[in-house]
Amino acid sequence: MNTTGPKPPRSRNAVLDTLNASFKVFRDCRPLALGIHKAIKERLPDTNARELRNALRMHTASTRYLKALSQAGERFDLDDVPAGEVTAEQQQQATSDLRLRFKKQAELHKAEQAAKQHRENLLKLADKFNTR
Repeated sequence: MNTTGPKPPRSRNAVLDTLNASFKVFRDCRPLALGIHKAIKERLPDTNARELRNALRMHTASTRYLKALSQAGERFDLDDVPAGEVTAEQQQQATSDLRLRFKKQAELHKAEQAAKQHRENLLKLADKFNTR
């Protein structure tokens, strides 16, 4: 079925959606204070620990978060108040992770383009010999 128009955004993770709705630090994708999971459990005690861990992993592994971390000097708590600093080592690790991610994406794109070109060449060749 082919539909026209943009697709509505899909929910990636219900807990992450709750965190984004509840805390500006998540919406703005600011570097999180270390141990922030404890503060979240205090404020949202009904949150399942495993689901929270998965949501935090998704958030902190996102390209947007890694970009923010690589350029930030401070970390922030749930009230968006400075709560520690981002070390040079942590900034470097985020930058390194981003470079690796972009390199893999570029390699994948290059491989997809090569496969597409190969298919097109095969079709041209088939057309050339099927003109009887």
